Amino acid sequence: MVRRPLPRILSTGSAQIARSRELVRTAADSATDVLHPLITITRGFGRLAAAARRRWAETPKDRRGPLLFLVASVVLVVALVPYGPLLAVISVMAASAWQGRDRRPPEPEGPDESQTQRLRSLYDALVPYFSAAEDPDPLYTHGGEWEKVFPAYDFDGTDRITHLLIRYPAYFTDGEAESRARIEQLLHAKSGRGREYHFGWDEEGNQLTVTVLAPLPTDITAQRFVTAPGETVLGFTDPIQVLRTLPLGYGDERRDVPPVVWRTGIRSTEPHLLVMGQPGSGTSTLLRSIALQALQYGDVVIVDGGGTGEYACLTGRDGVLAVECGLAGALASLEWAAAETERRLIATNLARQAGEPPPDETKRPLWILLDRPSAFTHLAAADGRKDPQSLLQVPLRHGRAANVTVVVADQFESAEALSDPVRQHTRARVVLGPATPDQLEAVLGAPPHTTPVAHVPPGRGYARLGVGPVHRIQVPATPDPYDDATSETDRQAVLGLLPARTTPADAEAVPSEAVPSDAVVAEAP
Repeated sequence: MVRRPLPRILSTGSAQIARSRELVRTAADSATDVLHPLITITRGFGRLAAAARRRWAETPKDRRGPLLFLVASVVLVVALVPYGPLLAVISVMAASAWQGRDRRPPEPEGPDESQTQRLRSLYDALVPYFSAAEDPDPLYTHGGEWEKVFPAYDFDGTDRITHLLIRYPAYFTDGEAESRARIEQLLHAKSGRGREYHFGWDEEGNQLTVTVLAPLPTDITAQRFVTAPGETVLGFTDPIQVLRTLPLGYGDERRDVPPVVWRTGIRSTEPHLLVMGQPGSGTSTLLRSIALQALQYGDVVIVDGGGTGEYACLTGRDGVLAVECGLAGALASLEWAAAETERRLIATNLARQAGEPPPDETKRPLWILLDRPSAFTHLAAADGRKDPQSLLQVPLRHGRAANVTVVVADQFESAEALSDPVRQHTRARVVLGPATPDQLEAVLGAPPHTTPVAHVPPGRGYARLGVGPVHRIQVPATPDPYDDATSETDRQAVLGLLPARTTPADAEAVPSEAVPSDAVVAEAP
């Protein structure tokens, strides 16, 4: 995924803030080192003063007079003794330094007994995979030293590994996916299930970095993202392979989160998207999020094969050309989309032959969103009609040149019903919900570098754009605002992004003489 630079005001400001914070932190550390003795003495003097106050408060009132007389006598004797004041000051400073010392127990160096046992068991489990009988100086042997192969490690409060650096011999076949998968599966089982691990293979240095990934935020609601035309935010991921961040609003707060940005248009290498998932995994949520972002700069045609009415909130909005839930309407809309793609291609070609720029109407993006189109396949076969997916061949094949983008979302159980053009031309892929490693590799074309878990929240999955890396992804919450189960906060967030409603043509009072005789009325599907 090609990274676009942030706007100058954001990138420059963030760099200056980061440098300022680093300078302040360095100055504070230097001042702490220089003033450490003074800070210790001051802290000890405060503790001595507190102890004196407690002693005075505990002393009965009838004994406070003799106590004051005793203290005054000691002060008088010290003042009269040669070098007494100087010795008294030195004694007070020494006592303050002793009382002000750091009394926290020193942190243990190295792992404790339970952590050592965990590392030892992990080392023994890796011996069969990282050892060879003909190796004269093996790194991994039964009863060997695990300190040589684990140079860095971190544990959490429950003594579970959170970060581990593993050295392995150079003859290990780390270039083979099956060999890496065996090691990753073993580390996942031995380090603790129920968490997601990221595996960073360094083939040149013969090192493997295992990192426990923090859960992706699930409280990101639908909002206007800081993106350029042609950029669509599919979701948000980890800051491991994505350097760009987007400022997001959380009520009165703002946070910077790394996004997964999908770029469409004439220069896009992945002009179309395929979304796969289980029921309730958030595929419709992703399509609604894409539709709300696409309506900022283009027009949208929506075909809902599920027939649940989850896109009713978009009906009659500016830029929404059609929202179809039936077979007849889906066929009509897709036929119009195919004809519109051909018209744009012809208009663009004629303009280029004449040495002129393409017409403005061909520059406005057209989005075709299909949710569960495989549901129409069985209906079309039973009714003797054409499969709606067959009408997608022209938009899929020539959509990039005509500014036409196709997004298809379906379920794993209906994956075989997807047509060949959909499989071949949707190079951007997203998988949502729980999925097996084989399903992920079949859809994405490559296994993820993380371990999938069995239970994930809605909108959670993986994304891959073309031949790029596989990213973890969390889709922003974009529920159906007309659903009773939607919270009020999410409902208002989605309703605030919807365009204004389009005035029906029959509701407009247009005088007959105001319409030119040669006007051509174009009917939307």
